[in-house]
Amino acid sequence: MVREILKLGNPNLYEVSVEVTGEDTSLLPGWIQDLHDTLLEYRKIYGAGRAVAAPQIGIQKRLLYMYTDKPYVFVNPKLSFPDKEKYTLLDDCMSFPGLLVRVERYRRAVIEYLDENFVPQRMELTGDYAELLQHEYDHLDGILATMRALDNKSLFMGQMKRKNLP
Repeated sequence: MVREILKLGNPNLYEVSVEVTGEDTSLLPGWIQDLHDTLLEYRKIYGAGRAVAAPQIGIQKRLLYMYTDKPYVFVNPKLSFPDKEKYTLLDDCMSFPGLLVRVERYRRAVIEYLDENFVPQRMELTGDYAELLQHEYDHLDGILATMRALDNKSLFMGQMKRKNLP
């Protein structure tokens, strides 16, 4: 089911999410489907979007969904950084379409997580994927890219174009 993406200013976006537990097992497939459907709907409308965090659709759980070459589910992820190398980029977010934020992110990251079957997994990420997962992981801790802006002049209005709409 396509869910509403919470927008910048919604107090729920600033809450720290809680871990997915065994008690959530029966709910997990539905949450994953909702994340998938919502991401694909956003792509259809805006022509962008590679990942979404559960808190963005009102589920305060430590759950991320990424769809690039195939779907990836990250349950209770833990993010770490193998070195201190960073770079600056313009970040965007489905919770504030059209707003770009200049932020600094680590160039490389390691994410350890459980997949949708609760099997432990580990990924080493570089470049775009490292940045993407840092952005999504921040949502789990109630942190938005706007809160990571380099300074008060690091916010820019972009040209997000709505597609397939009258």
